[in-house]
Amino acid sequence: MRNSRSPRGARVYDAGVAALLDPPLGPGDHVSGRAGAPFELVMYGDFQCPYCTAAQGPLRRVRERLDGELRFAFRHFPIEELHPDARRAAEASEAAAAQGAFWEMHDALYASGGRLGERDVVATAAGIGLDAERLRSELRAGTHAARVEQDRASGLRSGVTGTPGFFANGRLLEGAFDARSLIEALTSAQAPGLRGPRDLR
Repeated sequence: MRNSRSPRGARVYDAGVAALLDPPLGPGDHVSGRAGAPFELVMYGDFQCPYCTAAQGPLRRVRERLDGELRFAFRHFPIEELHPDARRAAEASEAAAAQGAFWEMHDALYASGGRLGERDVVATAAGIGLDAERLRSELRAGTHAARVEQDRASGLRSGVTGTPGFFANGRLLEGAFDARSLIEALTSAQAPGLRGPRDLR
């Protein structure tokens, strides 16, 4: 699977050393899965990136295969130079999170076929039962802009240069992002601060 590369992206780490997630997952992150699960997958994504959209099927298979053993988290990495509506969509997902529906909005945005104008994301919010006018107001006010930028900055610190960017058990992945490769990466390496596969007895 390919990815979208930021024109401003540049590696800031030694290519011979695995880049680590900075900061590690915390209470402010969007996380699906039980606390204490032995495996952790973090995706830095852009809602207008076609490769992120294509990754949704493999991700579903990974989550199904490791059900009960995986924490999956999403962080924003909008690449505005390539995807002019990506930041709006990211902020819309945070506005949905403020109404308790981040994952529902996440799924709906990736299913939208790239229709991410203001009218589109407001309609998407209404379609999943949210207060669409509140979401529109928060978008126009930039209420959630800082939250999106916080994620993007963490991606840059962590060595992310394009989307989707994946961290398996806290380490940046390179290469293929198909379901089998993601599962192998998750189950074959011990994570910093997490139990490794040998401890799953």
